[in-house]
Amino acid sequence: MANNRRVLIIDDEPDFVDAFRKTLEAKSCRVDIASNKKEAQELMSLGPDVVVLGTMAPAGQAFAMQKWLKENPKYKDIPLMVIDARYEERSIKGWRRFEGMQIECEAYVSKPIEPASLVLRIQNLLEEAVRPRLIKVLIVDDHTMVRHGIRALLSVQRDMEVIGEAINGQDALEQVHRLMPNVALMDIVMPVMSGLEATRWISTEFPQTKVLILTQYDEEENMLVAKQAGAHGFIPKRAASSELVDGIRAVNAGKHFAWSLA
Repeated sequence: MANNRRVLIIDDEPDFVDAFRKTLEAKSCRVDIASNKKEAQELMSLGPDVVVLGTMAPAGQAFAMQKWLKENPKYKDIPLMVIDARYEERSIKGWRRFEGMQIECEAYVSKPIEPASLVLRIQNLLEEAVRPRLIKVLIVDDHTMVRHGIRALLSVQRDMEVIGEAINGQDALEQVHRLMPNVALMDIVMPVMSGLEATRWISTEFPQTKVLILTQYDEEENMLVAKQAGAHGFIPKRAASSELVDGIRAVNAGKHFAWSLA
């Protein structure tokens, strides 16, 4: 099992949790423990690689926690294992019938179960967690043809996915908040809110989204202003398509993509 991967166990049965924790720690995992929804929400800030959602009383807490996870853009893609209560206890601390029909998880088991028997399932979830994921891209440009052209280019890249389009800076802010893209391709001159103003907001409020300025104005002064606004790179629309793809990959990795005027 991958060393130092972080697992969050959410369960209110101390004996089960203690045995599960020791089993995972023996496999070099870091384990965090919560016994209720509030504690679990606070511990999510530590960035677990896998969440194990066990039993919590009163009934309905596990279902509420799952909904919170799956509706939160930051956490919805974290692999989730659900451990349901024993059949006779489900009305007290497990998943009620109507809730069970809405389970969204990568693995499901029910008690009684030995923690040691879950190691292979956890290992599979951890491997899924570290597998390279697609770069989620938001295209921001007020020209429909430009957006469609970029979408067509990126659609053939195996490591990229266009998750949305925005027509101005204000629209971009709303979509970044909702979709949490890895990279925002941002035009400068747009109605309602400019790309530079949107970049300033994104770099401050949503630092997980890297902005790559894509514009027809490639003067050196604009490159400097874009960097000061928080952009991770600057590339003119006339640049070759391969340079755009390289720029997206670079800023997604946290690097500054410096396109040369030469």
